[in-house]
Amino acid sequence: MRIGIVLYPTFGGSGVVATELGKALAKKGHMIHFITYSQPVRLGGFKENVFYHEVSVSDYPLFDFQPYETELASKMVDVVKYEKLDLIHVHYAIPHASAAFMAKQILATQGISIPFVTTLHGTDITLVGRDPSFEPVITFCINQSDAVTAVSESLKADTFKHFNVQNDIHVIPNFIRLNKDSAKEDLAETRGLYAKENERILCHVSNFRKVKRVEDVIKVFAKVIKSRPSKLIFVGDGPERYHCEMLCRELSLCEHILFLGKVRDTSHVLKISDAFMLPSETESFGLAALEAMAVGVPVISSNTGGIPEVNTHGFSGFLSNVGDVEDMAKNTLHVLEEQHLSTFKQNAKKQAEKFSLEQVLPLYEKIYSKLVQ
Repeated sequence: MRIGIVLYPTFGGSGVVATELGKALAKKGHMIHFITYSQPVRLGGFKENVFYHEVSVSDYPLFDFQPYETELASKMVDVVKYEKLDLIHVHYAIPHASAAFMAKQILATQGISIPFVTTLHGTDITLVGRDPSFEPVITFCINQSDAVTAVSESLKADTFKHFNVQNDIHVIPNFIRLNKDSAKEDLAETRGLYAKENERILCHVSNFRKVKRVEDVIKVFAKVIKSRPSKLIFVGDGPERYHCEMLCRELSLCEHILFLGKVRDTSHVLKISDAFMLPSETESFGLAALEAMAVGVPVISSNTGGIPEVNTHGFSGFLSNVGDVEDMAKNTLHVLEEQHLSTFKQNAKKQAEKFSLEQVLPLYEKIYSKLVQ
């Protein structure tokens, strides 16, 4: 099949999943055309069956805000016509679904029928999409999509709760590309760069938005370090980083906490970690937690949104109520105990296998096949 994939090309979960999905489909022989305003960060170099079409954003002085949605729709029309696409798959509803609908209508006037799939990822529904200025458009575009998917049962329920959606929604979870190389890496030297031999390493990866409750990670760590020598590694950046650095100074913990900033491949940090912290206010899935589990890192998380569908309480880690740092600290100390840590690490990997690329990819292909037929 010839498939157009529309996405945000950044480090966000929707862009990462869309890019990895396209790469996996290309490996199976499908012709994949990425359509966005810059090259996706996870795309990498030259790959067979993969093509990239850049949306040129104009700087015409009349516009205070550039009409990206219109330019995206025009580019989609162009790519569908001249690359003879079979379908378009848009990730994140705003503004990709509305642009796809516009492109579909334009192409219909030229005798070209093109179905489009909309995948809902999270804040496009739970946060941004619920803004009254977006709601009518989002509802309309979801209902006009030829197929709709959501990354968790929780997000599906939220969509039906907050929007007047008549369309069916298929739940297809986010996935992980598991490392099949069974050879064990010697991580002692790398760990030694960040922690002493007797210290555990905790980790958090995010875009440091308020919804991630990053300060809770520090509050949990402050309790953990009283009982267990540890280091805390932060990966990422964003608006809440300043507040986290201030809290770190207030609690006199800075010598135990490292802020690495944005790291392109977070797996190198995750592999040396003993626990991953995800105390978010809400998560429609929790891709960062899955990436941690895939390399054998148990997860200490809140129990909100789709996280319980990913992290199994008492098996791959623990779940706590949002903001309950006391319980999170207790659970973290339990996981870090010598007699428990190895088991939790093994269980985390087992849990991640349920979300392997091999399990999830056929679910998308099944939807594509139905629409193309």
